[in-house]
Amino acid sequence: MHIDLLENTWERHVPHDQFAYLRRNAPVYWHEVPDDTGFWALTKYHDVKAVSRDARTWSTELGTTFIRTQTPEFIDIAKLTLLNMDPPKQTRYRRLVSAGFTPKMIGKLAATVQARAEKIADGVVERGGEVEFVTDVAEYLPLQMICDLIGVPESDHHLIFDWSNRMVGFQDPDFRTTPEDGEIAAAEIFAYCDGLVDERRVRPREDILTALVQAEVDGDRLSREEIDSFFVILCVAGNETTRNLIAHSMKALIEHPDAYRELAGGLDDEELWRSATEEFLRWGSSIHNFRRTATADTEISGQRIGKGEKVVTFYASANHDEDVFTDPHRFDLRRTPNDHVTFGGGGPHFCLGAGLARVQIMCMIRELVRRFPTAEHTGPVKRMRSDFINGIKHMPLAFGSR
Repeated sequence: MHIDLLENTWERHVPHDQFAYLRRNAPVYWHEVPDDTGFWALTKYHDVKAVSRDARTWSTELGTTFIRTQTPEFIDIAKLTLLNMDPPKQTRYRRLVSAGFTPKMIGKLAATVQARAEKIADGVVERGGEVEFVTDVAEYLPLQMICDLIGVPESDHHLIFDWSNRMVGFQDPDFRTTPEDGEIAAAEIFAYCDGLVDERRVRPREDILTALVQAEVDGDRLSREEIDSFFVILCVAGNETTRNLIAHSMKALIEHPDAYRELAGGLDDEELWRSATEEFLRWGSSIHNFRRTATADTEISGQRIGKGEKVVTFYASANHDEDVFTDPHRFDLRRTPNDHVTFGGGGPHFCLGAGLARVQIMCMIRELVRRFPTAEHTGPVKRMRSDFINGIKHMPLAFGSR
């Protein structure tokens, strides 16, 4: 079988056929990349988890989390973000923002999430049920919530949406208008953050940005560049990934109408909704992969890996590993156990916003199902061209009225 796990493949579909072949025949597979160094593709669940939890051997800081080799200038900027830091530095910085994502804090936010989900769903009713789901529904809730956490005024929410699209969609022509556009978007969001930082120094608030401005790490305050980088990762990770998870969840329900009816008949079944949310997450893995770089000669499942070589963990493949998930290609709302790796497989880079994402997905989908007994596509679903983000760009659909 021809194996191609780069951006053009993902624009068409999630390559489950390729993953299944690799899991059976070459779970640690050398993948060539045109005009760049290749990488080892990991497709088995336990290999993905092992690499995710061993930051000493598998670094994100050495070459970033992106498959392609980046310029030294890009790497220097990327290393200012949690995503591209290694412990112990990453551990210290992670503590600064973790207070905003504790179960207690998520509990406080739950009422706000619910109220906003209800308002968005009511807006769908006012439109007669016909929507472009990504722009009319999926983008609003995560964008509003992460902007609230950071302290971005509502009048500027659209700016965060545009910048995050351009930064993570750099492989997709619909989001990147020029080769330099991703870098331009980063510069624009940094400049915007600088303005908010200056304001917080004078007028602090109860938000994460104020906490970053006032925080100290081992006696040292964060530099402006470090705060900018935290701001970017919170905006992009908190907005982009959850938006796509909500879109993938609704797409899965449309493609599995029996599951849609089961949820519609069990609106008050909390156990059902908790397990359904985990299946939404397993099914719609919002990040295709993370790349690591070997810090020493080592091996994975008997395959020797050289120091400095790239290793890429594929989450959608791990989430469909037949050795871990019974009948993995069946969408099962009551699947248990369901220890998926959508939030990163554990370890130091496990997603801080996992709890908030779960609450948003559950509330948004439940409020839509509560109002509409059916839904159907009214046009083609367009996927993002990216080998990093599992994005849906366009998904026109119509909800049926009760």
